[in-house]
Amino acid sequence: MAEPLQPSFFEESSRVREGASGVASDSAAAHRPLAVRMRPRTLTEVIGHEHLLGPDALLPRLVRTDTFGSLLFYGPPGCGKTTLAEVIAHETRSRFVRINAVLSNVAELRDELRLARARPNERTILFIDEIHRFNKAQQDLLLPDVEAGNIRLIGATTHNPGFYVIPPLLSRSHLFRLEPLAPEAVALVLRRALDDSVRGLGNLRVRASDAVLASLAKFCDGDLRRALNALETLALSQPLGGEITEEALTVFARERRIRYDANEDEHYDTASAFIKSVRGGDPDAAIYWMTKMLEGGEDPRFIARRLVILASEDIGLADSRGLPVAVAAFQACELVGLPECALNLAHATLFLATSPKSNSATRALGSARDALKNEPVQSIPMSLRDSHTVTNKKLGQGEGYLYSHEFPEGISGQNYLEKYLKLYDPGAHPAGAEAAIAERLERWRKLKAERGGDKK
Repeated sequence: MAEPLQPSFFEESSRVREGASGVASDSAAAHRPLAVRMRPRTLTEVIGHEHLLGPDALLPRLVRTDTFGSLLFYGPPGCGKTTLAEVIAHETRSRFVRINAVLSNVAELRDELRLARARPNERTILFIDEIHRFNKAQQDLLLPDVEAGNIRLIGATTHNPGFYVIPPLLSRSHLFRLEPLAPEAVALVLRRALDDSVRGLGNLRVRASDAVLASLAKFCDGDLRRALNALETLALSQPLGGEITEEALTVFARERRIRYDANEDEHYDTASAFIKSVRGGDPDAAIYWMTKMLEGGEDPRFIARRLVILASEDIGLADSRGLPVAVAAFQACELVGLPECALNLAHATLFLATSPKSNSATRALGSARDALKNEPVQSIPMSLRDSHTVTNKKLGQGEGYLYSHEFPEGISGQNYLEKYLKLYDPGAHPAGAEAAIAERLERWRKLKAERGGDKK
């Protein structure tokens, strides 16, 4: 539903959406969550995001000159997307209307757009939280007013905009990616909140060492809102003038929840890091990312399927034991399930990460596909065609076939393609099994040439 901006964040409360009350009373402000009370009011108060807010960055220049159009902020929860939208509205003295895409509907959206058209001098900023929740029709509804400049859209999303925001809207917006805040930045804000007697927790006179605040910052994985909420809970649980200790933090953090959204960006990014770590021969990183996926609630069969693919894609003939190990891990996930099958996944992950690597099967398959796509399809030589029926024999199929087992080392010298193609190139890893395969193929090539086959 559309929400007026909390007036306490703006000096120009008359710019806030019509119907908003005046400045909130001290008692009302005190009952708002700490994360809301501590929100920055200017760009200079924002901690972190140097890549977006540094001296030479684009966003501060656009805000200072009030020349920005529509903006999209993409990043994980608690990284400051809403805060930036509110600060931008404040610094540009714009009318600010906030809509949550989960609670809104088309009728409400039409009303807000109609009201913005009626108040062109107020430069309405329409902030849509979780814009990825809007369907195509709702996003299409925004386009005419975005193009006409009736509104300046600021969308916030935790999901990749390339998948969830329609291309016309995406092309009309500046996209800014926000990263999780560094623990040092989070700890700095926590210290400010603990000491601030006006907006923070200073009146409680609760103490906490820098080490405790640093631990709390790390515990919250770059989510500043989560960190402030945790600090408020810990502070309110202490007596007046008390202290937040490591022991209190340990009890609070006992049930830590890993940030991991199944089927969303965190899922794909972590899986990508996992596969690349195995491929890169880093067992420590591989087991770390595998464990993160399991702790985040990932289906173990998904991890096992990725290992089965990797066993042929990235190891292949360098160590052909990799594929049965990966398949066995998948079967263990089916038969045993969690939590025990985590051991089987760890076994397979470490085996594949420490195996010699070769993508020769991947390259050979790609070369064969390219040949079939870009060159005339070769006819099957008559000597290789099926000859099990009388008709086939009368047509000459199978005539001239040389049975390989009748020749030394099984090399007859016969050609198996009408036109020679080099598709398989053994991997060069000296510790892999393909070093021996390469030697064997070279010997066979010479024998085949001696016996009348391809000379290449």
